[in-house]
Amino acid sequence: MDAIAADLHRYLQEERESVLASLSGLSEYDIRRPMTPTATNLLGLVKHLAGGELGYLGDCVGRPAPVRLPWVEDGSIWDSADMWATAEQSREELVELYRTAWRHTDESIDRLPLDAPASVPWWPQERRATTFGSLLVRVTAETAHHAGHADIVRELIDGRGGADREDIGDTAWWDTYRARVQGAAERHR
Repeated sequence: MDAIAADLHRYLQEERESVLASLSGLSEYDIRRPMTPTATNLLGLVKHLAGGELGYLGDCVGRPAPVRLPWVEDGSIWDSADMWATAEQSREELVELYRTAWRHTDESIDRLPLDAPASVPWWPQERRATTFGSLLVRVTAETAHHAGHADIVRELIDGRGGADREDIGDTAWWDTYRARVQGAAERHR
């Protein structure tokens, strides 16, 4: 079980760092602006993931979060208040909140076995009881899911692809590749 927990922790950390890397070099406006019809934005993803870790891998496993989240306390989380940064919330504040969540989660991983009991109060009663391991898998998967969103949102903002973009090809290679994909699509227009 320790090896599985270590693997999950490693994958979780890689995805956490990928999410924060998506903010690198962008303006305050660019990390906040909604880039999809559902308002997905980079800083909102950071805020959402911080709350998810503090809730699932802290509160739900008997290790209360070291900070209270106003959008949880006032119930505005159910109106998606965790998915965007208010004008008053700084990049530094939300990145530090995410790093606080990392530290708290890392302590949970160090202290709890994967089969430790957990309870998720916002889930239906019949599914509330679970384990720390199940929640760790869930948070790792959700972080990877949102890291992918962050890669796409970043690419929409300034064209910078994921971390392996340069390993695959240079700008000319990507232009040729995109033209080939577009050509195949055009045959079905």
